[in-house]
Amino acid sequence: MSIIEIKNLSFSYDKQKILENINLNVEEKDFLAIIGPNGGGKSTLLKLILGINPVKDGSIRTFGEVPKKNLSQIGYVPQNTNVNTDFPIKVIEVVLMGHIGTKRPLFGYAKEETMCAMGALAQVGMEKFANERIGSLSGGQRQRVMIARALCAHPKILILDEPTSSIDVDGQKQIYELLKELNAYITIIVVSHDVSVIMKYATTVVHINKKLTYHDMSGQHSDAPNRCNHFCEVEMFNKFREVK
Repeated sequence: MSIIEIKNLSFSYDKQKILENINLNVEEKDFLAIIGPNGGGKSTLLKLILGINPVKDGSIRTFGEVPKKNLSQIGYVPQNTNVNTDFPIKVIEVVLMGHIGTKRPLFGYAKEETMCAMGALAQVGMEKFANERIGSLSGGQRQRVMIARALCAHPKILILDEPTSSIDVDGQKQIYELLKELNAYITIIVVSHDVSVIMKYATTVVHINKKLTYHDMSGQHSDAPNRCNHFCEVEMFNKFREVK
């Protein structure tokens, strides 16, 4: 089942073309990795899927509707999780922000919402840090907390923009192993430069440099639009794996 359908999508800032004729279907429980050079349009595509930028040329449908109608079903983890280490906010309070749409301004969060936040922290292995200050955590731990915050809304799609950009090698592996576990019941979309790592987990890789090229890692989408017609780092790693 296609839960995101992108057809003939193009996008420009002023007169500068950023994306050109993008076609892509994301299916339920896909693990999609988006790779490509800086400035190639990866983050712009995320903003269009999230309804931050308006679609003017082509179309995007999430669960059959325009993106803004289904934002509650999409969890988003931004690239930069650095925080002011002196800011006195606890981990549990950060995760509770995932309920921002249901928060009662004068009465705080309901008991059920706090339980949900603790459950999300348990999912990412961070429940014992619930009362620690967010600024005291390592980069990898903060990233897990941000994933927990996104999970608080029970999304069907989890989108992450460069989730391991400021994390050491061991932390990167832990984040991707976590995403693999979450992928059992949620669709994962990751923007990443870690091609050698992401290929161990992704079912689909798309390369975006204004235009999109599709790489099926599972062999299940032979009829996908914009299938691979160039040799890039994905093919290089695939050839290496075949030789091994």
